[in-house]
Amino acid sequence: MAEVSGGGKASREINAEIKRLIAQGETDILVRDPGARHNLGVAVLQPLRLTFDGSVGYYCAGLCDGPMVEIRGDTGWGVAESMLNGTIIVHGSAGNGAAAAIRGGAVVVHGDAAARAGVSMKGGLLLIAGNCGYMAGFMAQKGALIVCGDTGEAFADSMYETVCYVGGRIAELGNDAVVAELTAEDVAFLKSTFSRYFGGETSKSGRRIPRPHDFKKIVAGRKLWNFDKREWATWKEAL
Repeated sequence: MAEVSGGGKASREINAEIKRLIAQGETDILVRDPGARHNLGVAVLQPLRLTFDGSVGYYCAGLCDGPMVEIRGDTGWGVAESMLNGTIIVHGSAGNGAAAAIRGGAVVVHGDAAARAGVSMKGGLLLIAGNCGYMAGFMAQKGALIVCGDTGEAFADSMYETVCYVGGRIAELGNDAVVAELTAEDVAFLKSTFSRYFGGETSKSGRRIPRPHDFKKIVAGRKLWNFDKREWATWKEAL
């Protein structure tokens, strides 16, 4: 394993060392003392393992395609934003906009996530072991969003084809979000996802995960998919 020391270095210097090691053929890189710096590990386009031994700042691992990124701490806003593919594991909690606009791959948060988690996601998976803030799943287009704890207000507001699962309490559904029947296929998907990323009934942060068949399934009611003047009140609220 190759190592990068982040102590006393700017984000640009740390990223430059990471890219230099990748160019040398390293496939397992550990960044010690990341110091909650912003923009670490962005635009990594190789299938390698990248570990941050501590908390990171805003936009960690954004614009990535293929890496396995492990964050042994918390992360600021926009972790994995616009990721094309890969796996991002956050052992702590995540700030606003976790997994915003991802197109594929998986983002796993073993703690809580703040507001707008999964906003405008276009595919992939966002799995939150704890709670999430308001407007999670806002205008999400595809993929799956799983919240094992409670959600904030306006959950799944103005959503398209993303499917959401909630194990706890939903403070408020957003515009055009409706509860759907949980099928056997949904239960099987949740069970396999928890087995893969949690390995049991608790997450790595010690959070107990609800049983798959106890989750609520949330989908779009499709009233906002096409404009209809008869639904003007709903559109006015959404806008």
